[in-house]
Amino acid sequence: MNLDYTDEQKAFRDEVRAFLDEKLPARLVEKGRAGRAFDKADHEEWHAILNERGWLAGNWPVEFGGTGWDAIQRHIFEDEMTRAGAPRIVPFGLAMLGPVLQKFGSKEQQDYWLPRILAGDDWWCQGYSEPGAGSDLASLRTEAVREGDHYVVNGQKTWTTLGQYANMIFCLVRTSREGKPQEGISFLLIDMDTPGVEVRPIVLLDGSAEVNEVWFSDVRVPVENLVGEENKGWTYAKYLLTHERTNIAGVGFANAGLANLKRIARAEQDGGRPLIRNPHFAARLARVEIDLMAMATTNLRVVSAAAAGQAPGAESSMLKIKGTVLRQEINALTRTAIGPYAMPFQSEAVEGTNEEAIGPDYAGPVTAQYLNNRKLSIYGGSNEVQRAIIAKSLLEL
Repeated sequence: MNLDYTDEQKAFRDEVRAFLDEKLPARLVEKGRAGRAFDKADHEEWHAILNERGWLAGNWPVEFGGTGWDAIQRHIFEDEMTRAGAPRIVPFGLAMLGPVLQKFGSKEQQDYWLPRILAGDDWWCQGYSEPGAGSDLASLRTEAVREGDHYVVNGQKTWTTLGQYANMIFCLVRTSREGKPQEGISFLLIDMDTPGVEVRPIVLLDGSAEVNEVWFSDVRVPVENLVGEENKGWTYAKYLLTHERTNIAGVGFANAGLANLKRIARAEQDGGRPLIRNPHFAARLARVEIDLMAMATTNLRVVSAAAAGQAPGAESSMLKIKGTVLRQEINALTRTAIGPYAMPFQSEAVEGTNEEAIGPDYAGPVTAQYLNNRKLSIYGGSNEVQRAIIAKSLLEL
């Protein structure tokens, strides 16, 4: 299999690079590389720039306002975005809900919601996980009872990423308790401003409130906000998760993290030689780099197969496992590289509000990133679940 880009693909890569050089605000690049979190305004600014260019919905077909790019073009675009230091495209409306509406939504839902996603009129969040339903999602308990032209929703969702910014949430809710648990789940679109919806932040180890609890108390949702058929939501949820896991290996993020690690390791340490000249550390760094190169090659093979019309199987689970483990290893090595500056972690130092922050500027965000990225091996289907998928697929258990 030839993994080199064609001349047309190289020309597309050059076009993407030129666009990023011209349109990506330097302020956002500097903020990201300093390890500070992008806020809602940052994401909306970049979202609007991409939408104006027609490059916001890389995974949507042209008839719905997307780019119509193939798998390799999407891979090139995502890789160049990461290399340039651009904010990630928030996935909930564009990469998750959008494809579900395009495949299972009514014409009225497509005509109303899809243009609003592109225009940035709605900020969506995902209502899947619950305190007792994470990897075992079929055990969810949030209930929606039909009353005339509305569903009345009661229950709780948790780990709702960026829910503090959202005005809309797509939810899996239980509409029946008959039969198998998977058979009684429906897919609802809920306005977060509806009476009875409450968002409670969850403060993480890194001091941020990136995730939230969302509570529903007698929340009335119009029946027309049901996607597809009642009690068929499990089918739609599985379809959405295939899109959530797209590019979950995070090759671009791993490359950026490795480049930052090398910069730190090459810096002269206090009273000594650069850490990269330490044989033990250099060996660990080399092992990570070799693993990353191998994973990148595998990722290109999967992308190439997808471009040829082949559906990825266990390979996507393999990439998810290897990619998340590698990114966590890079985070751990970076903490090792900054030595004692990893200990006095202060969220104020990361945000640039603490004038007495300890250590060099690059040290501030390192521990915050390490702590935040412990989630990588859990979301999108935990690595334990992915290993079970691989076993069933390849060993025919």
